[in-house]
Order: sequence, then structure tokens, then C-alpha cells
Amino acid sequence: MKRFACVALVTVTASLAWAGEPAGVHWPGFRGPLASGVAEGFALPTSWDVEKGENIRWRTPIAGLGHSCPAIWGDRVFLTTAVSEASQELRVGLYGDIAPVDETRPFEWKLLCLDKKTGKVLWERVCHKGVPRVKRHPKGSHANCTPATDGRYVAAFFGPEGLHCYDLSGQHLWSKDLGELDAGFHAVPAAQWGFGSSPIIHEGRVIVQCDVQKDSFIAAFDAGDGRELWRTARAEAPTWCTPTLYFPEAAGGTNGAAPAAQIVVGGWRHIGAYDFSTGKEIWKMAGTGGIPVPTPIADRDLLFFTANHRPTPFVAAVRANARGEIALPTDDRKHEAVAWADAGFGAYMQTPIVYRGVLYVCRDNGVLAAYDARTGKQHFRERLGDGRTGFTASPVAGDGKLYYTSEQGDVFILNAARDFEPITSGQIGQTCMATPAVSEGVLYFRTEKELIAIGGPN
Repeated sequence: MKRFACVALVTVTASLAWAGEPAGVHWPGFRGPLASGVAEGFALPTSWDVEKGENIRWRTPIAGLGHSCPAIWGDRVFLTTAVSEASQELRVGLYGDIAPVDETRPFEWKLLCLDKKTGKVLWERVCHKGVPRVKRHPKGSHANCTPATDGRYVAAFFGPEGLHCYDLSGQHLWSKDLGELDAGFHAVPAAQWGFGSSPIIHEGRVIVQCDVQKDSFIAAFDAGDGRELWRTARAEAPTWCTPTLYFPEAAGGTNGAAPAAQIVVGGWRHIGAYDFSTGKEIWKMAGTGGIPVPTPIADRDLLFFTANHRPTPFVAAVRANARGEIALPTDDRKHEAVAWADAGFGAYMQTPIVYRGVLYVCRDNGVLAAYDARTGKQHFRERLGDGRTGFTASPVAGDGKLYYTSEQGDVFILNAARDFEPITSGQIGQTCMATPAVSEGVLYFRTEKELIAIGGPN
């Protein structure tokens, strides 16, 4: 990513853009700029028909199976997939089975580059070949991690099958084997579920968060040559959380320097932040159990976390100036670093979104809660769908609208408001597990079989 212009505070709001770059164009990794999920500056569609081609820019078949999301830089779209000669079972819906899928045939793990305007595959690279080292969940894939790009490098992470870096022309730069990286159920190690934390790229560094059964860590690698710059151990159980960059106020604010970055991480035993340059821990907070999936997000000086496992689901807003060891509030204990928390609600799969001052948190059964991002006041709690449909894809927003995609391919479109204001719903007609990307007024939906670009009339 290009250095940010020095401002009083960099936030993950709709106005976020790289210096010299228009807003709403680049979508550099999971959930776009700083995982905000927001892309402004262009009108977004509210109606389409996939089969009839209405408001469909293009449809491109994608071989194999993957739940990674599209990443976009300029006129290029990047996507990963895992391809096998055998069919890959995918079981969606609301259920609690923990048994993994045992696949013993060889796979090819691929990185694809597509033309954003036409959907044509410009190049594809085989990053790794072999039998999967770790089994996957029947609702998961062997390509869950969204690629990351900064306009110069593209990083593709496949967990046990390695971290791989290319330039935008598809030239292979380096690969790293980071070990088994088994991120399955900590209480039942035989229940392997694959790996799901996506990489991020900033200032020529690739950052990965690896919370696994043994020897969890967070690390930084040189994007040009793969040198390990630092590695910090984490006393953490398996999670699927992708890290987020946060930029506090620039010291002085007058010399044109970019503000120092922090790496913010979710977790169970170790929610917190690390210094981007050194990997040194800045603050730490314990969660409440389970296997967290949602990525932390930020709005101005608040960092938002959520989980939905026993013993207590929660949504929490932590002040970004936190230091040392902090704690979630209880009936008899408060901590000044936690601005507010709701101990009665939380998200299991989806990353929340802050849009126009409201924090939206949705459970995998479609129950959606909206909070005032600054105070924690709950504006509403309503349901998307009929309660029998699962939601894994995280929401995206822009043009005053929110988009929630169910696993069955129903897209619920809401007005961004403090009241529950559904606009309409659209159908993709295919299984959708991946969060869509948004660029220049077009929504890019990765389905079980295709990548589909949906926008208004050209």
C-alpha cells in the first residue's frame, strides 16, 4: 500500500483512500481497505437477474473450491482456489457436526488474476501441489484465505500449504512453508477444520496471524524476498481471525510522515495489538472461549471485537490507546480501556461493519443487531431470512446501503440507518460462502462455481 497522507487520524470509514488514489477502486484484501467492508464514491446496484444477464457485467467459471474473497487492485482481480480431480463435498446450513472431510487425492492450490472489466483470466499460477496436510470442515475449503495485494505484490496464503508471493504479472517471487498450521477444534484435535486467517500487506511487509493447535504466532515477512523480519509467539488456541491494520494519530502531524501502524488481532486467549515495525505487544485482552472467526475493525479511536461462543458471547469496543493487560467488563469490574460492551450478543462467523456511525453485528442464523458505535446503545435487533438459512459471508457497504449474503445466495439489501430498513433482496442462485468485493460500483460475488460481477448499467 502507498503511504497514507498525514492526517489527524486515519479511520476505516467510507472516506478512507490512499493518497493520490480515488476512493472505492482498490479492494486490497479481506473486506477491502483495512477490513472496513466499505467502498464509497459510486452508485451500487439494488436489482439484477443472474440467469437473464440483467446488470451482470460478467460471469467467469472458477475451477475447484475456495471460500477466499476477491482482492482488487486497479483493473485486476485476484482469487485463490484448491483444485482436485475428485469432487469436493460442500455442506452448508445451520448444523453443529464437527467431523472433518477426509480427502486423500492430490490437489493444486492456485492463484488467479482476472481482468476486472471483462472477467477474462489473465494468468493463473499453481502455488503448491500435493495431498492436503490438514483436513477441512465440510462447510469449509482448502482455499479459505483471501489474497492480499498492495499494487506491487500479491500474497496467497493456504495455511499448511504455504505462503506464496508474486508480482502483478504473475512472476513467482518466493514461497514459505510455515508448518502444519492445524487450526481445528482445540477441544477435539482430530476435528481438523482447515485454516482461514488471511494475510495483509503494508509498506512492503506481509503479515500473517497463525493461531493453531501448537506454537501459535504472528509474523512479518519481506514482500520482496520472503525474509522473516520478526515473529512473536502467541499463547493462543486455534482461531480463524484475520489481522487488521490500525493507524493512530501521527506524532506531531506536521512533517508529512505516515502515522505508525498497529496490527490488531482477534482471538480467544489473546485479543490485542502489536507494533507493526517490531511485533512487540502493545496490549492484550482475553476473550470468552470458542474459536473466534470475525476480524477486528476500527472506527476513529475505537476497535471492535466480537465472538459468539460459550460461556459468554460479546461485542466490545476497545479504546485504541489501550496499553498493557486489559479485561472485558463484568458486573463487579470495569476497565477504562473498554468503551462499552454487550455481553448478551455476538457474531460467530461474520465480521461486523461500522457504517455511518452504526455498528452492525450479524449472527450466522441471520439475527442482526445495530449499535451506536460510540456509545453501544442498541438501535434494533431483527432477523434476515427465515431463521433456517446460514450466513457466513461478511457484510459490505457503500452508497448508503448494506449488503448481507446468505449461504444459499440470497442478498439482503438494507438502508444504512438506525432503524431496520430493508430495501429489497436479490438472488445469486448459487451457494455463496465468500464475502463480496466492491470496486467502482460493482459487486464481485464468489460462488461455489463462479466469480460474478454485478453492477448497474455501464
